[in-house]
Amino acid sequence: MTIALSIDMLNNRFSIRQGSMPMIVEVEANSNCESGFLGRFKELGPARPVVHVRLYDRQATGDWCAVTGWSDAAEPSCPAVARPVEDSGAGITYLVSGGIFGLRFRPLDLTEAWSAESPHQWGEPYLAVADARDLRFEEPSRGTV
Repeated sequence: MTIALSIDMLNNRFSIRQGSMPMIVEVEANSNCESGFLGRFKELGPARPVVHVRLYDRQATGDWCAVTGWSDAAEPSCPAVARPVEDSGAGITYLVSGGIFGLRFRPLDLTEAWSAESPHQWGEPYLAVADARDLRFEEPSRGTV
């Protein structure tokens, strides 16, 4: 959350208001996803780690897929997160984002390691999900008592 300060020097007034935080998503064009992306979103809530998403591009009923962020590091897999954002065309949507190289997906029944060379996995710069029921968030770890 951000706080905006407005100062009107002419009338000696100022105001403070609470607002949502703008966020920038930048993905470089890379071997994981051919096209880069740069977008600004109005963040409406905190990011939460996400591990599965339901995608509808292959089946009308949707397919659950594992998701990870993808980076330029030696071990490119990194956390993927989802957060509610304002979408001018759809109202509130969930933005799923990952590393500087975007997101990587694989079918849930596939047990192979994350790999840019796998023909069964694919990348996208980001994902906009309309319904939170199409996301499975990482379970919080519980410490031992």
